Amino acid sequence: MPPETHLRRQVIAQRQIELLRPLLRSLIPDNAFYTAKFEATDFPAKVSHLGDFYERFPFTTKQELMANQSAFPPYGNNLTFPLGRYTRCHQTSGTSSTPMRWLDTTESWDWMLQNWSVIFRASNITAADVAFFAFSFGPFIGFWLAFEAAQRAGIRCIAGGGMSSVARLRNIFDHGATVLFCTPTYALHLIEVASTNGFDLKTSPVKTILVAGEPGGSIPATRQRIMDAWSGARVVDHHGMTEVGPVTFECPARPHVLHVIETAYIPEIIDPATGAQRAAGESGELVLTTLGRNGSPLIRYRTGDLVKASAENVCTCGRSDLALEGGILGRTDEMIVVRGVNVYPGAIEEILRQHGAVSEYQVRLPASPDLQQIAIDVEPFPGRSDSDLAAALEGALQTALHLRIPVHMVPPGSLPRFEMKASRWIRQ
Repeated sequence: MPPETHLRRQVIAQRQIELLRPLLRSLIPDNAFYTAKFEATDFPAKVSHLGDFYERFPFTTKQELMANQSAFPPYGNNLTFPLGRYTRCHQTSGTSSTPMRWLDTTESWDWMLQNWSVIFRASNITAADVAFFAFSFGPFIGFWLAFEAAQRAGIRCIAGGGMSSVARLRNIFDHGATVLFCTPTYALHLIEVASTNGFDLKTSPVKTILVAGEPGGSIPATRQRIMDAWSGARVVDHHGMTEVGPVTFECPARPHVLHVIETAYIPEIIDPATGAQRAAGESGELVLTTLGRNGSPLIRYRTGDLVKASAENVCTCGRSDLALEGGILGRTDEMIVVRGVNVYPGAIEEILRQHGAVSEYQVRLPASPDLQQIAIDVEPFPGRSDSDLAAALEGALQTALHLRIPVHMVPPGSLPRFEMKASRWIRQ
């Protein structure tokens, strides 16, 4: 299919069913995890349409997968082929729970590389670019797929693993890197490092910063902070998960909107409490079925990501792939209730990043979840400490959330920095 051809909803749904049927047939009896799961729920022999699929197949949860890996260590038995067929092993970041290990066959890995080629096309990243990857190349899947997909696309790739932040900046300038791959948090951290080490980002060769791993790429204030400091470089958001692979790409016509790659996934949005399907324009939990990762598939996987579907059937960019307004809005397991108000990390970040004097922050939660109070430590940029900043931030939080949240100023450089996913919310 030519990259400029955009499929309509009826064609998308039909192709999804055509890929789903052989996937489901391949699981019984070869995949022990889904064989047991489907036998317990009277496995349907045939799926006639997507509505039928939603009604008759159970969800898969992260808790199930973690319990399965504990029962059948080290990889669990959500494996469709003999162990010798698997060539890649990665694991989740483990920022909020025990890491899960995930295996891939060569075919499944190639399928995910093809999904990254969709992201490159939508982001206008081509063989003319030079890409710098600012991540550690450890067991976390991170940008491993993006690195290999870029190589296949003929892009010159610079691996930044094992380098200090200063060394990474030097390499970005020396190699003339036009695309930077990193988390939003790390793009912000490099701004600080550049300022204190004599790098002028206004002369940076970087034209595109593709971010993932956190919601920050679709948070307007965070996005604008990065673009302003990096001399107007485009910030392009994307999201994926170790368990499912690369899922979305940023809409070329509407920043802050992510499209699901529906040639590769069947997405649903459900009520997290009831499991009922959400209508367009309503927020809910993203559920995904992988249509090409057959070696370690996921059927109706509850991702825990909170999203909201656009009401338009056809996007401004011409695509009919599911459009998520505001990208990933938060996580079902990250919401906290403070004196009766639902508070998400993304909302706090948006408020704080709107103030140009905030360099870094940390949200302190009480040791007991029953205590409904939080406080925020804020680190100002060097030389920008303002005795009125704490009061201004408290006022902004009060206006936006209708909550009084104490803000405390801390010395520059005293809060932790992060290369991959940031852990700014801590219990004390």
